[in-house]
Amino acid sequence: MKIELNENKIFFNNGKSIQEIHPFWIRERIDGDEYLDKGTQQRLFDPSTMNAEVIINKAEIKNGFLEVNFNDGVNSKVDIKKLEAEFSNEDTVIKSIPKKKWDSSLKNIKNFKYKDNFFDSKEMYDLLISFYEYGFVVIKNVPTENNYIVKFANSIGSVRRTNFGEHFNVKSKSNPNDLAYTTLHLSPHTDNPYRNPVPCIQILHCIENEVSGGYSTLVDGYSVTERLKAEDPDSYKILTEIKIRFKFIDKSVVLEDWSELIHLDDEKKFKQVRFSPRLDYVPMLEKNKLDQYYKARKKLSDMYNSEKYRIEFKLQSKDLLMMDNHRLLHGRTKFDPSEGKRFLQGCYIDFDSTEGKLRHLKRKFKI
Repeated sequence: MKIELNENKIFFNNGKSIQEIHPFWIRERIDGDEYLDKGTQQRLFDPSTMNAEVIINKAEIKNGFLEVNFNDGVNSKVDIKKLEAEFSNEDTVIKSIPKKKWDSSLKNIKNFKYKDNFFDSKEMYDLLISFYEYGFVVIKNVPTENNYIVKFANSIGSVRRTNFGEHFNVKSKSNPNDLAYTTLHLSPHTDNPYRNPVPCIQILHCIENEVSGGYSTLVDGYSVTERLKAEDPDSYKILTEIKIRFKFIDKSVVLEDWSELIHLDDEKKFKQVRFSPRLDYVPMLEKNKLDQYYKARKKLSDMYNSEKYRIEFKLQSKDLLMMDNHRLLHGRTKFDPSEGKRFLQGCYIDFDSTEGKLRHLKRKFKI
């Protein structure tokens, strides 16, 4: 990719085609001191109020900068690398991190260790890369006092508060409003599928875990649904098309939203899974259509619950698990409370938290 000049016209050559760059597109991006606040990186002028019929009187390329004189009297130079970074029209930081498919064969899960100045360290950058690759990370030795999970979450981004609170305590209790607050086995599921939008990232911090059971389980929804797509495209297709109703009810709130079990983006690629079979309701459809849908859902459920795709591990005190709630399904094995205490704290943050932190660290370490 490179910028080329021809008779004061500016062109972008991507190796396959050459196209002229609109003069006003360049004019919007001038960044001299009188046009851009260096502290906030916000414009000191409003391009939406300007006449877009700008003409370039003169243009030169010198020492990696595009020097331009416009007919409205503005003379400026712009870093060519900054301009070229915008030509792809897509996120080159997050989307450039490939998802790594995994199943029960995943061994030797890399753990990260909490330390002073952890949140602005190179290790935090590596942690976030791993998070986007696998959909989860485990951090060891995270302090447990004074609801530290909230400070941890807010040091990456901002806590997403729900009806469960700013954070929630995961331990068995009487009259629970969710099965997470019992000692029962929890099959693979995603959290809060009845919300709009669904919380993106869940953080679980182990405070105490004295029982022999209560193992954490994870399933990669991306790997499973891609396998379903390859093995049974008809089942995959119907699960990406039919929206079902997810509903949560307790004494103080009724939450409801509709979605496909496998949600695709505008390019028909994987975006999100929702799965919580204790909370979903399939709409009334023609009988043959429902026969097909129920068969497809059963196959997907069997795959999610198969040992082939599940990993299990036991969180110890001070371990913190951060997982992508749009990609992973999580669960728990049954445990006996008479053996001791099992106490985890949880909270949610959204993707802009990790995305913003990753871009900041990439800039800081010039990666």
